[in-house]
Amino acid sequence: MQLYLLEHSDEYPDNWKRASMAGALGYHSTDPDRGARLCFHLKPGSYDTTALIEVLEQMKVFYRGERVVLVWDGLSAHWSRAMRAWVAEQDWLSLERLPAYAPELKPVELLWSSLKKRELANLAGDHLADVADATEQGIHRINANPRLPWSFLAHTGLTVLPPHPPN
Repeated sequence: MQLYLLEHSDEYPDNWKRASMAGALGYHSTDPDRGARLCFHLKPGSYDTTALIEVLEQMKVFYRGERVVLVWDGLSAHWSRAMRAWVAEQDWLSLERLPAYAPELKPVELLWSSLKKRELANLAGDHLADVADATEQGIHRINANPRLPWSFLAHTGLTVLPPHPPN
């Protein structure tokens, strides 16, 4: 599975009080030379089931019928009745659940850590848009280094096929 849904906008509304980011890291298991890629989504406010379904709808269009296996943690919006009902109608998507508390198994945690240590470290922007722009720059930095997303996947200790990243 290859994921990359970076939504780009040169302008973010200045009236956003809070923004949330969702991220996924994946690879195409039958064609690993495509590389591991990041999926990143930013929205004002918080994610709920409806917002996550909208993100998944974007994935559906992006993949054009390819099968996607999404490994999610136990966030209530991930496993709500509405989400389970929506997923049951999708022939392209399968969900797998991580253990209740297992941040070490989530490669996206390493993504957040990398962003916080580089682009977001000591950032004191005047607007939330400054944070959004810095985060987007970090996503591009990480995607520009093909080995870095693979290292996030490998660090989890989960079985990743192929076992070694492509050169």
